[in-house]
Amino acid sequence: MEGPFMRIEDSGLVMPLRPDVTTVGRGRGVDIRLDDPSVSRLHAEIVRRGPYVYVVDMGLSRNGTRVNGRPIARRVLEDGDVVSFGTARCRMGGIPREDVDPAVELRRAVAPELTRREVDVLTSLCRPALSDEAFVAPATAREIAADLVVTEAAVKQHLLRLYQKFRIPEGANRRTRLANEVIAMGLVRPLPPVHVPQQQNRTPMDARTAEVRRAGHAPHPPGRLGAPGRPPAGTAGRRAS
Repeated sequence: MEGPFMRIEDSGLVMPLRPDVTTVGRGRGVDIRLDDPSVSRLHAEIVRRGPYVYVVDMGLSRNGTRVNGRPIARRVLEDGDVVSFGTARCRMGGIPREDVDPAVELRRAVAPELTRREVDVLTSLCRPALSDEAFVAPATAREIAADLVVTEAAVKQHLLRLYQKFRIPEGANRRTRLANEVIAMGLVRPLPPVHVPQQQNRTPMDARTAEVRRAGHAPHPPGRLGAPGRPPAGTAGRRAS
């Protein structure tokens, strides 16, 4: 097949891309229809501009779009890239090789100025999307509030300001569109998991036994004081009455 194309991995069907814009989704009016419940009716667009091909997530699906496993808002595609629309996987082919870094080609030139608290909100918002899961939705305002130990109302105010700074228009799945934009710009990075050692419940006798063992002595049986085989302290030399 001449020209760029997309192969649907589940069915093996090969679909050529249109010369300008190819729409992808579950709806009847799209160019490439994916019969998968995780795909929205209008999920994404694949755009051709000269020798370049890039995918644009429409922000209308909670499951988002990924390229080679990483969530994106817009990204230049290369031959052999795996594009996931929700859980539907497709492989790109027939794309001319160009000297382009796909990770940065479509980022904004300058990121908006952010406060430290806004960075915290964005990091918490995108944390689920940067996990190892196949696809997840960004965190809700309630989850962000619990993560940052602030009120849900405060988080919503921060999100409203972030929508304005990143020029995210009103509409469905606004949080998802914001998260995709932030991840595409590389403003957040996955955080290493925090390991919290499990605390074992210990009875008072357990703690006392451990303390005695650390001192290099064997523990005494319950109900006895002093060293084994000797009378308690203060009774040495005492005659029986």
